[in-house]
Amino acid sequence: MKTLLTPFLLLAVTVLAGCANHVSPELRPYTAEETRELALEALNRRGLSFDEYHAKKAELLGLPQKTYGFDKQGEMSAERAVQLHGRPS
Repeated sequence: MKTLLTPFLLLAVTVLAGCANHVSPELRPYTAEETRELALEALNRRGLSFDEYHAKKAELLGLPQKTYGFDKQGEMSAERAVQLHGRPS
């Protein structure tokens, strides 16, 4: 009986020791790249307007802010021809 009980007892101790020796990967600090990626993912989920989104994104990436908006030409005539990289429109 003792020979059967000893392997089971050793197995139980081994399993419990393995569970107690848990090293958690989420306890390590994030790198700068991971932090920036997490911030960009959070920014994508916020539902900001187009201008607010690009302002926050430029701020996160450390880029100069670009102004996005309409061009100075106003309305475009349908009769006006536009050339797209050598192709007729």
